[in-house]
Amino acid sequence: MRKMLLISIISLFALIAAACSGGSSESTGGSEEKKPAAETKPIVIKFSHVTAIDSVKGKAADRFAELVAEKTDGKVKVEVYPSSQLYGDNDELDALVSGNVHMIAPSVTKMVKLDPRWQYVDMPFLFENQEHAHKFFESDVAKTLLNSDQLAANDIMGLAFWENGFKHFTNNKHPLQKPADFAGLKFRAQAGKVLEAQFNALGAGSATIAFGETYAALQQGTVDGQENTYNNIDTQKYQEVQKYMSLSQHGRLDYAIFVNKPFWAKMPEDIRAQVEEALKEATELEWKLATDENAASLENIKNSGKIEVLDLTDEERAALAEALQPVYDEFSKTITPELIDGIRGLK
Repeated sequence: MRKMLLISIISLFALIAAACSGGSSESTGGSEEKKPAAETKPIVIKFSHVTAIDSVKGKAADRFAELVAEKTDGKVKVEVYPSSQLYGDNDELDALVSGNVHMIAPSVTKMVKLDPRWQYVDMPFLFENQEHAHKFFESDVAKTLLNSDQLAANDIMGLAFWENGFKHFTNNKHPLQKPADFAGLKFRAQAGKVLEAQFNALGAGSATIAFGETYAALQQGTVDGQENTYNNIDTQKYQEVQKYMSLSQHGRLDYAIFVNKPFWAKMPEDIRAQVEEALKEATELEWKLATDENAASLENIKNSGKIEVLDLTDEERAALAEALQPVYDEFSKTITPELIDGIRGLK
């Protein structure tokens, strides 16, 4: 009996030891499975722009950030800084070159100091309609600007065009329907010699006034008129201080997306492709938003009852174009015949 009792006790200890050993093994295995993997920090793209969050550009930039997060599964994070939070109009290009930001979306005229061909956007009646402009944005002709040696020499690469729209004349004196109607008037204009030449050819004067100061300049009579897109005229409420608007469609205001080239080149190829796919979708959205909001703004302007809207005929636009031919005589070599003819050939 004693012998059998001793065997039973030994067997019991053996079973307890085996159970403890098995539990320890399972516990260790579970611990290894729950061990967190090393976290990888996302690539951060600092995207700076100067317009408000609820602007067409602001909405498209925010959607781009969302699409990048989705398509890269969080491997890339786009930090959008609107309303000149980081850099203003005059500083963002230098910030891009230095790598302090990685992406900007300026008005294309801001690139003139690096490549004078970007003044193409101010050449009068170069674009026939919106479809013509879109063809240019997607063309090989446009790529000669986006991928120019002048930009590359400054570590910049262009990726896409975002549109604002066609410009139209407003003034506070009388209807503008023929070249002679411009004589003696003074217009607010963006900086640029092409625009100076445009108004000179029409017998008018021009003054470079900041966008945010234009309403006051019109109200106080510092200038008689200005040129802008439907959406800018509407949102800036120029119809309150102007009496006439001519639907001239004589020039354009557009943006382009630029990135710091060394930063872009260091991004893994597969991830960069996903970011570029997100940008393509955001660009399509931006074009649609610009179209929709310009159309809505034109209706707002007409319905305001505060400004007379003049829809120019093809003959009246042709007469203005002929009067503005001296602008081409002066600047064709600067903009280059290749670019001008290339754009015209896309009609």
